[in-house]
Amino acid sequence: MRYMTRIKWAALGGLLLSCVSLLVHLLLAKYSSADLVQYSAITGFVDDVTITAGWQGAAHRRLWGTVKSLESLYPYANPRSKHPAPAEKNNGFIYAKVYGGFEKIRTSICDLVAVSRLLNATLVIPEIQESTRAKGISFKFRSFSYIYNEDQFITALSNDIVIVRSLPPHMKEAMKKKQYSIFKPKSTSSPRFYANEVLPKLKKAKAVVLVLTEGGCLQPVLPPDLDEYQRLRCRVSFHALQFRPEVLALGRRMVERLRAAGQPYLAYHPGLVRDTLAYHGCAELFQDIHTELVQYRRAQMIKQGMITDQLNVDSHARKANGSCPLMPEEVGLLLRAMGYPPKTRIYLAGSETFGGQRVLIPLRAMYANLADRTSLCSKQELSDLVGPETQLPLDVFQPLSVKSVEELKEEWDKAGPRPRPLPPPPDRPVYRHEKEGWYGWITERDTEPDPSPIDLRRQAHRLLWAALDYIVSVEADAFIPGFNNDGSGWPDFASLVMGHRLYEMASARTYRPDRKYLVKLFANVSDNVYHPKHNWTLQVREHLNASLGEVGLLRESRLSKRASFLSYPIPECSCRNFRASETSDVGKGSGARQFLYSGEVECPKWMQHSAVANRLENSGNENESQEDEMEMESQLDSDEDGGMTESSLTLEQDEEMDPND
Repeated sequence: MRYMTRIKWAALGGLLLSCVSLLVHLLLAKYSSADLVQYSAITGFVDDVTITAGWQGAAHRRLWGTVKSLESLYPYANPRSKHPAPAEKNNGFIYAKVYGGFEKIRTSICDLVAVSRLLNATLVIPEIQESTRAKGISFKFRSFSYIYNEDQFITALSNDIVIVRSLPPHMKEAMKKKQYSIFKPKSTSSPRFYANEVLPKLKKAKAVVLVLTEGGCLQPVLPPDLDEYQRLRCRVSFHALQFRPEVLALGRRMVERLRAAGQPYLAYHPGLVRDTLAYHGCAELFQDIHTELVQYRRAQMIKQGMITDQLNVDSHARKANGSCPLMPEEVGLLLRAMGYPPKTRIYLAGSETFGGQRVLIPLRAMYANLADRTSLCSKQELSDLVGPETQLPLDVFQPLSVKSVEELKEEWDKAGPRPRPLPPPPDRPVYRHEKEGWYGWITERDTEPDPSPIDLRRQAHRLLWAALDYIVSVEADAFIPGFNNDGSGWPDFASLVMGHRLYEMASARTYRPDRKYLVKLFANVSDNVYHPKHNWTLQVREHLNASLGEVGLLRESRLSKRASFLSYPIPECSCRNFRASETSDVGKGSGARQFLYSGEVECPKWMQHSAVANRLENSGNENESQEDEMEMESQLDSDEDGGMTESSLTLEQDEEMDPND
């Protein structure tokens, strides 16, 4: 009897403990899930304030400081020779239609201005098809003004070309009747093409139509006697092409939120774009449906003649050659090797990352403060940016039709004499989550459907999201790309950001990683990538630190400039302040320096005086924190199991590594 009583008490105690444990788990799940779902930048970055003042004052310069070897470079895109104002009477009008995303639009507009100056023509505000084709978008913003400020664009270029908002009425009628010549120039079209082919038609009809689909209409590298047109491109991209006030205001608020409590932030653009991945054959880097999507797009490119290679290629061999992007997990490992703490604020640029949130899971695990526009902005702020829009009918979900009992009985009666085999099992039901999404079509058909009205509207919205990402990335304290200089010949977002940062503040911390070299490093630690050896961390630091300065610029000048001038606008759009430079004997050093600075000019005196004053102020701050910085550097190195010191990187890594080789 006593034995049974003990069993009952033990069972009762176990039941009570189970209830208490369940209650505790439910409470923990409730509060932890609320924090994850209702994430915001304000609450998500609170823990950063606990970083010690020593970190902010000393090691800050190691991870966020400017590059001293580039502090003497300044933006200087003003004309340097005789530059007459545009004449009132010219050869006619250039009317342009621009296709493509944010990168192609920005590059195409800069080329159009240069072509208009070259042909002595009046430029009509370009028509951006991504916003024009979208039905029901805000009536306040149309075409060009959907992302850019028209008034600023016209005013800033008044000394270069004549810009009008629309054609004269009589020419509009002729345009509707298709009486003007239509040209589809390539992104590599030469000035001779415009002089021989376009100019005669322009003079005769007083108007021509240019249709731009390749992200440009003028070759990136021009002869030395046309350097003024290169500087005109810089004035367009970095001064005239300003976003409309609503976009600028929201972008600046995002930057302020990222820098709350005086903390710096790093911007990262993965570069995972479906077209680029298909062009290089990087399908095997993904899984399941995304691999099929990349392969389908690659097959389309082969049919269109954009690719002359095979459909099925070895993606891992392509990546070893530098032709595929660094995945977010690899970028996170690189940042860890550099010494960025886990609470570093990282802004994820890119209006749409191919592969979804799954490819970002490893990076989020390493850096919890990974933010994007959706976590920095409220839904109301993004809605106000889009403006009032007309309602479109949603894509109605239509499940598979189910046969009635009468239909099934009729089929059974018509099945023939018995004995008969059992009927096949019913089809697997198609659920709603399988129908929705931009990739649901691939489970039902062999051809990709035409974009719906909602898809076209979302494409227009992506222009606004890319504009916000561009503002935040240019203003970032550090920037690292996942896939720039891909070799496709199309302008890419990361390269445009890097070019803008190089022009506006060359000494800003912009990493220019060599993917081919880094893939070899990752192959050496593939078995223990999260706990690499001491030497591997040193090699990563040496490479990335070298990419910040002249070694990285030398490689960019060979790879990036020939694809897009705006990605590497020096020396045409920059000057050098020799007084502020620690190495005044530029041109007398290594071959790399002679190549980089051979075309540099000395900055005007008014720029030199301001630069010297800023340099004296900065040098005073450096002397105050020099001792603390040495202590904090040793603290950073101790995170890699003690005492690592940075060794000098030889120029052996300076060899050109072209992804297309």
